[in-house]
Amino acid sequence: MIRFIFAVWIVLCTQVRAETMRLAATTSFNNSGLSDVLLPAIMMDTGLDVQLLIVGTGQAIRLGEAGDVDAILVHSKTAEEDFVAAGFGIHRRNIMYNDFVLIGPRSDAVKISEATSAADALQLIFEAKGTFVSRGDDSGTHKKELALWSAAGLDPRQFGPWYKAVGAGMGASLNSASGLNSYIIADRASWLNFGNKGALKLLFSGDPMLFNQYAYITVNPDRHSHVNAQAALRLEQWLLSSRAKNIINNYKVNGESLFSFNGAP
Repeated sequence: MIRFIFAVWIVLCTQVRAETMRLAATTSFNNSGLSDVLLPAIMMDTGLDVQLLIVGTGQAIRLGEAGDVDAILVHSKTAEEDFVAAGFGIHRRNIMYNDFVLIGPRSDAVKISEATSAADALQLIFEAKGTFVSRGDDSGTHKKELALWSAAGLDPRQFGPWYKAVGAGMGASLNSASGLNSYIIADRASWLNFGNKGALKLLFSGDPMLFNQYAYITVNPDRHSHVNAQAALRLEQWLLSSRAKNIINNYKVNGESLFSFNGAP
C-alpha cells in the first residue's frame, strides 16, 4: 500500500512540474522508434512534455519560420544553415547520425548492388527505367535524393512514369515501394524498423554522400516572442548529455544500431 501511494505521488509530482514544448521532428526519426525511448527519458530527467509534430524536414523548417514550434529536429544541413542565417534559429547543434541506403527488389535486375557509388546506382536505375519511388515531399530524404540525381547529371523533372513521387513520409513511401517492388532511398533507421519489407532488400550503402546528420535548432524568440525558447534550450542541453548519448548509441533493432551520437556541449 505504501509503495502504491509513493508511486501515485511520483506520477502526480511529474504531472505538476511537466512543462510542454513543441518539437517538429522528421518522419524518419519517428519511424525509427527512437522517439518512443527518448521522450519518456526526457520527461523523467527534465520535466519536459515534448509534443512532436511529425513532418518532413522542409515542413519542419516552415513551422519553425512561422513560430508554430519551439524547436526542430531535422536532417538537411544546407536548409538548416539557411534557417539559422535568416535569423529563424538561435544556433544549430549536431545530435546524431546514420546513413541513407538504397533499397530495391531482391532480384536487383538493374544491378545497383554492383554500383561504384550512389550516383552510379541511380544512373543504372535511370538507364534501365527501373521503377523508383521518391518521397517527393521536400523532406531531408527527398533533398538528399535530388542531390544524388544531380550528382549523376540527371533531373527527375524530366523522368517518365517509372519515377513515382508519392508525396509521403518515409514509412508510407516504403510501403509504396514494397507494394510496387521498386527502388527507393531510405534512411537506415527507418529501413531497419520497417515491418513490411516484402521482396525488398538493402542493395547499396557506404558512399560518403549517403551520410545522414540530424541536427537540433531552437527557434529564435527574437522572431517569435511566444515560443518557449527556454524549454527548447533545456531540451538541447539534455540531447547533448551523456544520458542522451547512452540511449541513442544503445538503441538497436534486431541487434543493429540505428544511430550514432555525435553531439557536443
